Amino acid sequence: MKTRITEMFGVETPIIMGGMTGVGYGELVAAVANAGALGFITAHMFPSGAELLAEIEKTKALTDKPFGVNLTLLPSINPIPYDEYREAIIASGIKIVETAGRAPVDHLPRFKENGVKVIHKCTSVRHSVSAVKHGVDVISIDGFECAGHPGEDDIGLVVLLPATVDAVDVPVIASGGMADGRGLVAALALGAEGVNMGTRFCATIEAKIHENVKRQIVEYTERDTILVGRSLRNTARVARNSISEQVAEIQRDPTKTFAEVRELMAGVRGRENVLRDGDMDGGIWTTGQSQALIHDIPTCADLVKNIMAQADGILGKRFASIAG
Repeated sequence: MKTRITEMFGVETPIIMGGMTGVGYGELVAAVANAGALGFITAHMFPSGAELLAEIEKTKALTDKPFGVNLTLLPSINPIPYDEYREAIIASGIKIVETAGRAPVDHLPRFKENGVKVIHKCTSVRHSVSAVKHGVDVISIDGFECAGHPGEDDIGLVVLLPATVDAVDVPVIASGGMADGRGLVAALALGAEGVNMGTRFCATIEAKIHENVKRQIVEYTERDTILVGRSLRNTARVARNSISEQVAEIQRDPTKTFAEVRELMAGVRGRENVLRDGDMDGGIWTTGQSQALIHDIPTCADLVKNIMAQADGILGKRFASIAG
């Protein structure tokens, strides 16, 4: 299966594992790459550019196939060394970067000078158009189904994806609700050149998160996520648990401020208590509605193989039978 994404990045399949906080370490990224997909190390998990560079080099020792680095550009109380990350990426020879948050306008010139292609994650058509004008090479469009931050427009991918494809002239990746071959075929039919899967890759053997988290993803349904941060216009889709339900209840009162939920929503609680230690009510952690489509915990190799086999079966049999 060849698309503009497989051709642009030299990967075997149009399947992408974007950056994920607490998950996107080199071992998983290398396993994704060896399976024929495209994975991204999450830069902001590393305190410095030097430590990110060390993770890149460690990953290179595990795979000779393409992979990239994610830069999520968000305001932070503690300064994040984005310039160090950028220079580490360039020094490493990595040629694919995924950005999210604000448009990467201050980083694009250096990336362009060094032949680095930039995929920018967006949650709306208007932001996609703006990012392309700034010079990004690919748009990854996040539908309302996605884990993490789906934006504030609440547009599902079945509308948002083709609307974005119609509005920009660069390749578009479908993100949000993608977990199997059916989603891949649907995304291609709607104009995407590939799909981004986050939650699906969390439930794999190689993901370095607690088994309780993986099992919870398998057991949860499409109704077991919850939206927090709505009153702050910083919406996030997270797993339903006692903490996220408490936060959502507090935020139903529009007079409540972030200070009243800051401790409950602390990222370190989700990363350490949940992802590392397996306490499923220990903090807030992100997961997408695609968990309803996840029923096993395979290796990355088996996952990618099964997705492609399912997609090929749909294209070869179901479409042929429909066409008569």
